[in-house]
Amino acid sequence: MPITVDACAAQHQGDRKEQQDRVAIIPHPRQRGLALAVVADGMGGHAGGVLAAEQVVHTARSSLESFSPREEMARIMLENSMLEAHLMIKASRFMNEKDPHSTAVMLLLQPGTVTWGHCGDSRLYRFRDGEPIFRSVDHSYVEHLIAAGRLTPEEALVHPKRNVLITSLGGKEEPKFEFGAARDLADGDSFVICSDGLWAYFDDAEMGRIVAGNSARKASEILIEAARERAAGAGDNLSLVIVKLNEVRPVIAAPAPGRRK
Repeated sequence: MPITVDACAAQHQGDRKEQQDRVAIIPHPRQRGLALAVVADGMGGHAGGVLAAEQVVHTARSSLESFSPREEMARIMLENSMLEAHLMIKASRFMNEKDPHSTAVMLLLQPGTVTWGHCGDSRLYRFRDGEPIFRSVDHSYVEHLIAAGRLTPEEALVHPKRNVLITSLGGKEEPKFEFGAARDLADGDSFVICSDGLWAYFDDAEMGRIVAGNSARKASEILIEAARERAAGAGDNLSLVIVKLNEVRPVIAAPAPGRRK
């Protein structure tokens, strides 16, 4: 089944003084139909978060440029990219007084396959015809409490430690990564990767409905506008990439008009 990809990357500074998120959709320089989407949410005081998030995107771009599907597994490429970014961000601590960290979520598109990985609380969602079928699990303190049955998802949204991460790129400890893949792709599938400045204002079902009912660009606009309104002047940086898969339907030519006698 031939599939077309409708994709959009978008972001908003929110009510912060600086945009410390970075987002990109990077096509492979040689392989047709292969691209990497990245969202990085930088942290670490003035300029530190920017440097960390930019390092994530820079490393992702370099990793994709050297990636050959015949010689390397997609999961390994994503893992190596995040690990290299972690080491580069960590090394930058010795060159300045900043304390840079970043989350990362990456989505690799190949013909017939989508592979993803993440570190921190930037998320990946998968929908089919608007219905949620997968969401990545945050590497956060409140997500740990949810898993332990000590907190509900609703309580987590307003918990005073909701922004505390248990792992990130650039931290003192070795980062933790989670990976996934989908090969059962179908018409109506869509993927969203985003920072917490966006997902904090939507449940999975609402996000799925918005993505399914609009083009990737229009859905991005709707989600950002709604997040800004709900933030009520206290919004974080927000970034997202939407990828929608649509079946190419054959165009049936109209029958030629009959010859008149």
